Amino acid sequence: MPKLDRYLSTEFARAVFAALVVLGMVSLGGVFADLLGDMARGKVPPGLLLSQLGLRLLRYLPLILPLGLLLGLLLATGRLYRDSEMHVLAAAGVGPRRLLRPLLLVVAPVLAVIAACSLWLGPWADRMAQGMVIEANKNLLVAGLEPGRFTPMSGGGVAYAGEMSADGTKLSRIFIFREQDDRMDVATARSGELYREQGARMLALLDGFRVEGPASGGDLDFRLMRYARNELQLPQADDQRKLEDPVFKPTPELLRDASAPARAELHGRIAPPLLALAFALIAVPLARSSPRQARYGSVLLAFLAYLVGVFMMLLGTQWLATGKLPIAAGLWWLLLPLLALGIWLYARDGRVARAWWRR
Repeated sequence: MPKLDRYLSTEFARAVFAALVVLGMVSLGGVFADLLGDMARGKVPPGLLLSQLGLRLLRYLPLILPLGLLLGLLLATGRLYRDSEMHVLAAAGVGPRRLLRPLLLVVAPVLAVIAACSLWLGPWADRMAQGMVIEANKNLLVAGLEPGRFTPMSGGGVAYAGEMSADGTKLSRIFIFREQDDRMDVATARSGELYREQGARMLALLDGFRVEGPASGGDLDFRLMRYARNELQLPQADDQRKLEDPVFKPTPELLRDASAPARAELHGRIAPPLLALAFALIAVPLARSSPRQARYGSVLLAFLAYLVGVFMMLLGTQWLATGKLPIAAGLWWLLLPLLALGIWLYARDGRVARAWWRR
């Protein structure tokens, strides 16, 4: 490998790696906050914190890596322009086409990782995460309740247990509040036990009271009863989508599925590596600047281009799934113009038509 290619590829790789580290830390914080919210609402058992965090971060890599690639190449190329190294290379006859080889040495492995995450690892992480949540809800050891804490129930209402056994099946000092159709239902019990019956999660309340009445309080139609045993069915999590959903299907199965949601999901998985390639080609001419030019104007412009591209990709996927766009159009109406724009800008080294620029 020539020394020039080794030097440029090293500079590109360092900048891309630094950008990915920063974006990874920021994304990890966002995923962690979102996961804590799901746990607070009872959608994810607390015991699955670390596993769910890793799987969700893996799912978002096809959206994080293109931005890290774009910003890294932009910052590395911008530094070469600010230090006048690009001008020296241009004087020596090294133009943008000569930079294509060291650029591809960095871009090609990142594109391979993006394609692997988008087509294989991301759907696998979704299936694994959803399967772990479903299996945890089937297991009485993880019932979504914590002793000494009010836990919102997904079907509406609040549950409280003062104490819980080690296996999660025995409870004591129980309080449950539910509201449905302008009627509230409050149940208390000295003790209780959790068990499953035909796939449903049941809670048997022992030795307690139950009050039922209007939620508004304007009517006096209240009923109070004392019971020795009262069985309640706990609501299932409202976000447990079936694994037959196209989001959880492997890519080979999507190729054999001709339905609109499956085709939309397939196009959504193909788009990230092509978007990353277009952003990589745009980054080099976009970073072209003079030594005294402002540093971060091109970074803001690149970030805006990334937001527009990703939002249009997500919106186009939704349009395909709902039938607002024909399946034959796919996302090519977005990807092909972006690739053409990147190739054109790279070939001209960021210079638009000179007559238009002079006017």
